[in-house]
Amino acid sequence: MLKFYRSFRFALNGLWLLLSTERNFRIMGVVCIVVNIAGFSLDAFGEHLNRFEWAIIWAAMGLVFVSEGLNTALETTIDVLHPEKHPMIGRAKDMAAGATLSASIVSIIIGIYIFAPHVMSILQN
Repeated sequence: MLKFYRSFRFALNGLWLLLSTERNFRIMGVVCIVVNIAGFSLDAFGEHLNRFEWAIIWAAMGLVFVSEGLNTALETTIDVLHPEKHPMIGRAKDMAAGATLSASIVSIIIGIYIFAPHVMSILQN
């Protein structure tokens, strides 16, 4: 049990480090808050997201957070192991950032796919 507690504490510390030091992670957090507010605000217009739509939205947001966390961990590790510039290291860091961008683009597409019919329904009424 002590080992689990320590592992959980390390994970919480990692989450705190991401929130306190990584601007992009904080921006993603703000975007997620806005998405949640938008989702709950649909109720005021007679629309609502069903459980499946919420699950997909949360999975998409999680994908972006995980991708950004792994990207940051990879970049930090590479910077420590090989602080001088190297073209292959630059490529690896760019690819990791590209993966995060891909996750963000997919999440935006999912958001449009889920929110658009609800917004269109509100606009038509």
